[in-house]
Amino acid sequence: MSKNIQLIRGMHDVLPAQSPLWRRLEQGLQQLMDAYAYEEIRMPVVEKTELFVRTIGAVTDIVEKEMYTFEDRNGDSLTLRPEGTASCVRAGIEHGLLHNQIQRLWYKGPMFRHERPQKGRYRQFYQAGVEAFGLAGPDIDAELILMTSRLWSMLGIKGLVLELNSLGSAAARESYREHLVAYLQQHQDQLDEDSRRRLHSNPLRILDSKNPALQAMIAAAPQLADHLDDESQQHFATLRSLLDAAGIQYTINPRLVRGLDYYQKTVFEWVTDRLGAQATVCAGGRYDGLVEQLGGRATAAAGFAMGLERLLALMEDDQVPAVNCRPHAYLVMVGEQAVPVGLVLAETLRDQVPGLRLLSHCGGGSFKNQLKRADKSGARVALILADDELDKGQVTIKFLRQQQEQQSLEQQDVSGFLTDLLMSEEGE
Repeated sequence: MSKNIQLIRGMHDVLPAQSPLWRRLEQGLQQLMDAYAYEEIRMPVVEKTELFVRTIGAVTDIVEKEMYTFEDRNGDSLTLRPEGTASCVRAGIEHGLLHNQIQRLWYKGPMFRHERPQKGRYRQFYQAGVEAFGLAGPDIDAELILMTSRLWSMLGIKGLVLELNSLGSAAARESYREHLVAYLQQHQDQLDEDSRRRLHSNPLRILDSKNPALQAMIAAAPQLADHLDDESQQHFATLRSLLDAAGIQYTINPRLVRGLDYYQKTVFEWVTDRLGAQATVCAGGRYDGLVEQLGGRATAAAGFAMGLERLLALMEDDQVPAVNCRPHAYLVMVGEQAVPVGLVLAETLRDQVPGLRLLSHCGGGSFKNQLKRADKSGARVALILADDELDKGQVTIKFLRQQQEQQSLEQQDVSGFLTDLLMSEEGE
């Protein structure tokens, strides 16, 4: 006999016991986006490979090592999206959303990277992202950071640290690149294999190396801040003043470069020391050249993305309460005659009591066994329909979570009772 088919390495199931905390996070995201009046966009999980090669960069780890790429039946090269910004920009250009317009968009969904699985890093993982188009000033950069700070407060996540940097303009970064390469070449014998490979293709990524043996050499490298153009310096200074005025604490990290080639000027990350090697929870910045790079007209743009599994791990660590998904009531139906009456009554109650979570018993069984299931469900009350109740047109209410005498109600009065039950739960 063959073995059971197992989950693919690096993928993960979200089981029913975990879903309430996911719902808490997703509801928080929706409330946040509504509070800032951002509009939702939904993109496909499969795109042409060229989209990510052109935007992320051909010599990045994501494109070189991590993308799930395949040929379809037509011979086209397709890729499961490794991130959301490129897809969002592609959709904006294709549907005419960006030219001479301001758009504030957000999305959430699965992304795919063939990485070594570890805590907070999966091969299928979920991200939420925000993209703002048509706004060139540092005020939108500040708003994006304020949004993330507000989300941590809404979710009850503590201890995240904001790191900031400026990558300057493309021209300033190219000038800095020449100085950096010259410095690194002087220390080439100290570089590890990855760094030597990146030396001429993507030298700024060497600054982000986590290899302890390279840290002293990296710390002595030329500073990007010394090569920033005047406009980028002013942009960054204004952003810092806006964050100061809003009371947002941050650290300037001159080694923060981000792993995607399209960033320029502002970059930021929210980091933690509670997730092992996966320190970054949320990251973003400006990418003013990306729309033009993909064939659209030059458009200012900024955004961020956050890993939902990492946020969930922090929520669990901070003991953030999950959404209550337990039923309010469990409908016990004893005897064949009770089932058709009970199923109709259940539909009526769901119509009449908004927000009611009512679990109807199915599968038959004795009265005792049905009550056991009612108690196990976590419901606050059992609604009992048996021969006695059917004869009188009533429903018996049995309290499962408090010491209170059971009571009988006319069927038409049950909706009022359940409405009061829900209101008392909201007040608790």
